[in-house]
Amino acid sequence: MIDLDAYARDGFAVLPDFVSSEACEALKARAAELVLEFEPSGVPTAFSTVDQAHARDRYFRDSGGAIRFFVEAEAPAQLNKIGHALHDLDPVFDRFSRQPRLAALAHALGLAEPLLLQSMYLFKQPHVGAEVAWHQDATFLRTDPPSVTGFWIALDDADRGNGCLIALPGAHRGPLRQWFGYQDGDLVDRTLDSTPWPSVEPVPLEVRRGTLIVLHGLLPHASTANRSSRPRQAYSLHVIDGRADYPADNWLQRPDLPLRGFA
Repeated sequence: MIDLDAYARDGFAVLPDFVSSEACEALKARAAELVLEFEPSGVPTAFSTVDQAHARDRYFRDSGGAIRFFVEAEAPAQLNKIGHALHDLDPVFDRFSRQPRLAALAHALGLAEPLLLQSMYLFKQPHVGAEVAWHQDATFLRTDPPSVTGFWIALDDADRGNGCLIALPGAHRGPLRQWFGYQDGDLVDRTLDSTPWPSVEPVPLEVRRGTLIVLHGLLPHASTANRSSRPRQAYSLHVIDGRADYPADNWLQRPDLPLRGFA
């Protein structure tokens, strides 16, 4: 299923044809239904990894245990993503996220007590889909010891033209650079280690629809903007190990929605 030696070397693994075309279309159809049911009120919250302005909004802060809709900062008529508890609160995404193959993959990666922490439906809209800045997932979903692992599923073909993922192979062996969480009641970014990213060539992860990309929580990765006429939708699921400590200063908290595993 996965080459664990290559994953340990690179910090990512690409698994083609992990998800059928029918399953991809089912997730896209359900996301479209959720969008039709969405009734915005007030000023929508724009999501941006560049300036983290969304961190000021209660709508974002309370989204860890909810299904919330976020727009593009530079194109507020377009959705950026849906997050962050689709896997628990929507039956279609729940069934998909807890399929036995994903559970087996989590265990193969050494997550002895896997817990599904966060899910995101990522639109990366044609022409206006924003870039995602270089980051480590553990910056936002920190455990002690580090355990967060990303499952990123391409629902459309993804390439350099429409904003595929880009990774720095092997750079997951370095330290956690940034931390994003609560400090004195505010969500802030804080530098933990100023070591620059390693001087390695970024690798574009160009994949076909149905591919699953596994991302180590310390792997630096990003994606470019989508300026093409093609969509680049994806579903992302983040899993942590229940044996690790999940600090109370993490931004994502779920006081009314306990974490669950794959069962």
